[in-house]
Amino acid sequence: MTLYRIGELAKVAGVSERTIDYYTKLGLLVPESRTEKNYRLYSYETSARLMRINLLKQEKYTLEEIKEKLDKWNMGNEEEQVSDKLTHLELHMLQLEKEVRELSPIIEQMKPGQARRMLTQLLPQGAAVIEALKLLLNHGPLS
Repeated sequence: MTLYRIGELAKVAGVSERTIDYYTKLGLLVPESRTEKNYRLYSYETSARLMRINLLKQEKYTLEEIKEKLDKWNMGNEEEQVSDKLTHLELHMLQLEKEVRELSPIIEQMKPGQARRMLTQLLPQGAAVIEALKLLLNHGPLS
């Protein structure tokens, strides 16, 4: 197994050395071992853990919540992890469906040009998601 010092891991994971040091102090990351000169050594799997941390940060979780989730993932098996994530996605989809239903009457009252202009201001992925949700809710595409 290849072990990386902080600088090497930072390059692999695309984060700063200070971030790795901070996450280690918080207990989000744990070094595999130490060198004779007391350098911390991390496994390649730590970079996957860093990617998980970044994804959870993008989803607006606090570092404390992230630590709880990572600890839970470490304790559970892969099937539980997938099930938990699918449940989370399902709840998120239900929330999005509710929000689309709330917006539908407003959008329907708009002139076709206004609705189209609003969609063009969104990122392409956002517009695609909105269209997909509208179709899922049987409202048809925005005109």
